[in-house]
Amino acid sequence: MTKAIAWLADRGVVRVAGEDAASFLQGLLTNDVERLEIGEARYAGLLTPQGKILFDMLVVRARADARAAYFLDCAAAQAADLAKRLGFYKLRAKVAIADESGERAVVAAWSEDVVLPDGALVYRDPRDPRLGLRAIVARAEAVTVGEAELASYEALRIAACAPKGGVDFAYGDAFPHDADFDLLNGVDFGKGCYVGQEVVSRMRHRGGARKRVVPVKIAGEPPAPGTPVMDGELAVGTLGSSAGGAALAMLRLDRVEDAKAAGRSLTAGGVGVALAD
Repeated sequence: MTKAIAWLADRGVVRVAGEDAASFLQGLLTNDVERLEIGEARYAGLLTPQGKILFDMLVVRARADARAAYFLDCAAAQAADLAKRLGFYKLRAKVAIADESGERAVVAAWSEDVVLPDGALVYRDPRDPRLGLRAIVARAEAVTVGEAELASYEALRIAACAPKGGVDFAYGDAFPHDADFDLLNGVDFGKGCYVGQEVVSRMRHRGGARKRVVPVKIAGEPPAPGTPVMDGELAVGTLGSSAGGAALAMLRLDRVEDAKAAGRSLTAGGVGVALAD
């Protein structure tokens, strides 16, 4: 019987605190963080001025006083770089930024009856209800939770079509619409300016993305992430993460439609690939 809880060892934690923390993050990220309640999270990205994703994260409000703090649940491999990048934007803002991945960790729980460690900062994953709860805990507590159920969580994430940066889309190369930010509550189109906003708004008004991360079915052993998805000799996208016969893939939607209309099958590494129902 699954425990429905797992340590997400590939996630790190960056802390942003201080009286200007809310306005500081508000001017940088794709989502509205000023209206966050304590213990609430929002999915967001930090973009290049050209609108491409440099970092994605869940932003969690920790407390609401003069020392307001936000924790950024981000890719562990990027945590130090994220803290450094935020430091570039600090200027005179009254904020303190720190990579706390050495002391804190992230766990996911996808059953309401799971008991989370005492003192955990618990928040609901805002991307999809199926993803349940997450919690920032002391690293020592995360280690005791362990990664035994990680495969179950990954299957759930793939079923929810929640892309993982660095696997399902490339940092520095994908736009928010490509990585489904607009479908996963990762962009507030009514908030004020942030880095890359004009590009994101323009993509929305022209009718969306030309390519997207979508769920697919694999007819065989899943090829490695990064394997090209082919329509004959024409590349139509790239395969991402997989769990059993389910996977995510970044696909050119127009090329996939052309293949479908012509009755041609897609492949990746010689294995059949089809859009999930």
